[in-house]
Amino acid sequence: MKAVWRGVTLAESDKTIVVEGNHYFPPESVIQEHLSKSSAFSLCPWKGVARYYTVRANGESNRNAAWSYPHPYPWIRKIRKHVAFWGGVKIRP
Repeated sequence: MKAVWRGVTLAESDKTIVVEGNHYFPPESVIQEHLSKSSAFSLCPWKGVARYYTVRANGESNRNAAWSYPHPYPWIRKIRKHVAFWGGVKIRP
């Protein structure tokens, strides 16, 4: 799977984990230069606290278009530090 925004590949892996229809990319498959931490957080009642990232590509920014669970609850720890995308980021094979 690939995560692509504005023609730039942000992440690529054949080992994504699908949870609630979202592909979570392993941390080593994400091109970190395209992400910067934002100040946003959210709480999911069954996954824990999500941290958000602004996606940057081709001189443009997409605020909070990526998120991760650095310390998910134990029952969903398989997504720990994996990154998921939304906000116009296309996920494709």
